[in-house]
Amino acid sequence: MKIRRPSLLGAVSLLAALAVVTTSGCAAWRIKQAAELARQSEAFQASPPNAGASLLVVGDSTAVGTGASSPATSLAGLIAQQHPRLKIVNRAADGAKYQDIVRQLEGAAGERFDAILVLGGGNDVIRLTRYASLEENIARVGSLARTQARLVVFLPSGNVGSAPFFVPPWSWLMTQRSRVLHSLVRQVAADNGALYVNLFKEKQDDPFAQRPDELNARDGLHPSDAGYRLWFAELGGQADLDRRLAALQR
Repeated sequence: MKIRRPSLLGAVSLLAALAVVTTSGCAAWRIKQAAELARQSEAFQASPPNAGASLLVVGDSTAVGTGASSPATSLAGLIAQQHPRLKIVNRAADGAKYQDIVRQLEGAAGERFDAILVLGGGNDVIRLTRYASLEENIARVGSLARTQARLVVFLPSGNVGSAPFFVPPWSWLMTQRSRVLHSLVRQVAADNGALYVNLFKEKQDDPFAQRPDELNARDGLHPSDAGYRLWFAELGGQADLDRRLAALQR
């Protein structure tokens, strides 16, 4: 797949701008809040005695539920509320990139699940993972997941550039890289018979930009309880997840 890459000079200029931004008190405070939220986060898991189906959750802090007020209000927790007979195994980790998600799936080698939910990509966007490596790692996740579950759903992070954590010109690069992330995940999902849920919206249409205090956690980077509820609604609307999970439990 041919990917439009920002020029090296442009990337260097934006990185220089970030260095200026991160010296501000506001940015330092947000970084501290993000670290604190990560320390407090706990991945939601469920092992009901009468489980009718199993779901493996892999990914980054959004799969852990960082930013939610409790594990029960994370995305995995919301799924469990809707499906109390669903066994949920969560191997996600704060800070994970797609190369780490590969290892999370490799750690489950030999196990079978009825469904796998893959959340991630934000760290690859922010930490400037090379596009060639990102494409390779996403493809590896797709090929591994399809051997471990009948139903695989990709839910990549939305427009990272819309997060209050970032300001121009850095946010512009984050938006461009988010576009590329979604194009890569969309293609890998199609290649592997998986479902792709599109959370990317341009900033002027992005609810996380229009309702920042409601949908973002206090670090301005992770979703809040309301933000995770919005993602849960997108899972239902775009992937028909509730019906699909219910069918697996019959």
